[in-house]
Amino acid sequence: MRILLTGAGGQLAHDLKACLAGETLFALARAELDITDAAAVRAALERHRPDCLINTAAYNRVDDAEAEPAAAFAVNAAGVEHLARAAATAGAVLVHFSTDYVFDGAQRAPYVETDAPNPLSVYARSKRAGEEAVQRRCEKYFLIRTCGLYGVAGSRNKGGNFVERMLRFAQQGKPLRVVNDQVLTPTSTRDLAEKLLPLLRTRRYGLYHMTNAGECSWYDFAREIFRVAGVAADVQPVSTAAFAARARRPPYSVLDNAAYRAAGFPDFRPWPEALADYIRQRRV
Repeated sequence: MRILLTGAGGQLAHDLKACLAGETLFALARAELDITDAAAVRAALERHRPDCLINTAAYNRVDDAEAEPAAAFAVNAAGVEHLARAAATAGAVLVHFSTDYVFDGAQRAPYVETDAPNPLSVYARSKRAGEEAVQRRCEKYFLIRTCGLYGVAGSRNKGGNFVERMLRFAQQGKPLRVVNDQVLTPTSTRDLAEKLLPLLRTRRYGLYHMTNAGECSWYDFAREIFRVAGVAADVQPVSTAAFAARARRPPYSVLDNAAYRAAGFPDFRPWPEALADYIRQRRV
């Protein structure tokens, strides 16, 4: 399979490149392909002639998006529209990653693919607009919502993933305040990347939730990071209101991988197991 991967400098792309090593892979970082440039997107597909286009490029600065809506929508909505149009024209399958933040968190049971989105923030609305572009423009697509990603490559434009930030602050002796009233599922980019290619080969196109199993608050996640890493940390729970972030987050954004299981695949392993593997791997 000929695969064109965008956003190749990010942490998910890092693990996808390893898992797709047996395919004919063209991996383009932002400096090589800016997805907000429609002409550049068309030219890249004409040049590489992929069977599959995997997009991991995104504007992920959730709080900054409140002051930069145009920048968020340029990448997460217009950029995805460019990719969707080009993929449809080329007859390529489009794989696009979205977020648990498209939900408002009003329910307290895991969200399935048929639940109605209701994004709360600029970032979330921009991601939902990207989803709609994929569904509107493409017949052959895998639209994948995931949650709480962390991976060995980190995320350059966010200063490292949550795990790395927690460990760095603890090693600096800084007291930590972490919200305990936002519930999610931390997800390993390695686990997600390993599950992708078998799903692509099914050609069962559509919307999928793909996360590790289980749920926790960000505070519980932080405590488990320190426990597994054997790091002493002064970490205290704090409410979302007290934390006073600029962007609204859903209080509950756990995803149920219902469509993925219905496609015949076993569910992902529990998030604590994936985290323990990550901690071991970063020590090597």
